[in-house]
Amino acid sequence: MQKLIEGVRKLGLNLTPDQVVMFQRYRDELIAWRSRVNLTAITDDEGIQTKHFLDSLSCLVAVSAVRSTPSSAPTPLEACPLKPDTRLIDVGSGAGFPGLPLKIICPAVKLTLLEATGKKIEFLKHMVALLDLRGVTVIKGRAEELGHSPDHRERYDWAVARAVAEMPTLAEYLLPLVRIGGRALAQKGEDAPAEVSAADRAIAHLGGRLNRLVPVELTGIAETRYLVIVDKVAATPDKHPRRPGMPEKHPLLNIHTTK
Repeated sequence: MQKLIEGVRKLGLNLTPDQVVMFQRYRDELIAWRSRVNLTAITDDEGIQTKHFLDSLSCLVAVSAVRSTPSSAPTPLEACPLKPDTRLIDVGSGAGFPGLPLKIICPAVKLTLLEATGKKIEFLKHMVALLDLRGVTVIKGRAEELGHSPDHRERYDWAVARAVAEMPTLAEYLLPLVRIGGRALAQKGEDAPAEVSAADRAIAHLGGRLNRLVPVELTGIAETRYLVIVDKVAATPDKHPRRPGMPEKHPLLNIHTTK
């Protein structure tokens, strides 16, 4: 796991021997399951270490960033910056990214993995059991439905997603799940500034306010990645999220910001 070890060291973290073993088991299971389930297009060892594990752990840079002023660089991580019992939901978790790598580093986090595909749910439950992870809930469903559940609506400190949808749609998936005072985090590629600009009205309408975009350079990943951090500053209107499929088919682009 040398690529991962070197990459997280540059983020300011040092993996414990137990954490290295957990990531090794995770990698091995991803490779073993690829003939049975289409979990991910990236199945080579180095790609898993960098484009899955390391990329997921870069989310911790965003948590560190919100503790600093907007003009300053994020403070070195050194340890998990998430407080114990932080409620975090990973929307569209797929094969567990970024949620499971974050849980390995931050075992005291209360993690919910939300995924709509049954075979991926099977894999997620398998990994939670294999790694003996406590405080993890795996839910088969869609964000448009969970966002109206009293047990989940505006209940989370952080809602995170990677490669799920463009920002106007993603805002409608994530913000209804975040409590006022919490934050949404989207992992994005080089088009992040343009996506955020297109989503500014949607974010405001849904009760959010852009905190910042944090550029991240990761070992083994050529392009610049961005962490889009959105603060939840007001309640999301009751009608959002709209019914399944609507946020993607008709994203909130030209909406008025008044409630």
